Amino acid sequence: MSKPLKFAALGIDHRHIFGMSENMKLAGAEFTSWWTLGKPETHEGFAKRFPDVPMVENREDIFNDPAIDLVLIASVPSQRAELAIAAMEAGKDVMVDKPGCTTLEQLDAIKSCVERTGRIWSVNFSERFEVASVTRAAELVQEGAIGKVVQTLGMGPHRLNEASRPEWFFERDSYGGILTDIASHQIDQFLYFTGSADAEITAASVANYANPHRPGLQDFGEIVLRSSQGHGYIRVDWYTPDALPTWGDGRLTILGTQGYLELRKYVDVAGKPGIDHLFLVNGTRCEKIDCSQSGLPYFQRLTDDINNRSETAMSQTHAFKVMELGLKAQLIAEDRGQS
Repeated sequence: MSKPLKFAALGIDHRHIFGMSENMKLAGAEFTSWWTLGKPETHEGFAKRFPDVPMVENREDIFNDPAIDLVLIASVPSQRAELAIAAMEAGKDVMVDKPGCTTLEQLDAIKSCVERTGRIWSVNFSERFEVASVTRAAELVQEGAIGKVVQTLGMGPHRLNEASRPEWFFERDSYGGILTDIASHQIDQFLYFTGSADAEITAASVANYANPHRPGLQDFGEIVLRSSQGHGYIRVDWYTPDALPTWGDGRLTILGTQGYLELRKYVDVAGKPGIDHLFLVNGTRCEKIDCSQSGLPYFQRLTDDINNRSETAMSQTHAFKVMELGLKAQLIAEDRGQS
């Protein structure tokens, strides 16, 4: 058997680093070390979650360790490109939290680095890769359960939790804008489920309706997009009400020529408890689908890709295209004076 893959974390500013790290461990990888700039809000909890993993004082210790295969990055979004490029230059593959970068110039630099180094730059779109109902929905689509997919409707509401957020969270240039940030999840799902290699942004808007005291925050955003394969609508926001028992009622509807799938990923409001509520309606079936055995294959596939230099978890061109479309949608929205 080959030796276990070893990974380290660079930047733990966003809580997504918890799931990224835990899921890599569940895939059999060994967590060797971590570094972060300063002492973000996540610091204490991360140290408690992974008590046997040492924090290093200098990020160069991670770059210079030849045993480390993969670096996970969940720093302040505007800092992720620089860390990813440094890691790839040091011979490491990279899994970065979304958004993978915050400007088109950063994306171009990442593309150049990937071409130059041959390293993997993968973005963990957690609303697909860490949701078992999406895994099961993908299987059903591949089986032809709803015919040809012609549209996705993706909604990504989030709870603001203003009091616990760091200041960078409210700075447009730090987080990249709501479409670059949150809507990258829904762009990823649109491209994936419609089988599209590219898309056109036909409309995009952003706004701050509920938080005028935070002028850098965009608390609402939407995108309309289309490709040669299908159509998509995306809505994202920071309006999750306090009574909802989770951070957001994230939903995805996948429309096919012979039926549709609806995913209530994190909660079924006034319905059954738990997560991963998946509904299938087609010519012969109208039912809720069990997702308990579907799993989260992205992490094992990425491990295999690192070992085999393959692209089973997500193609490199797909990762680039999702971020490109999110960044372009953000610019379209702001150029129209709606920021």
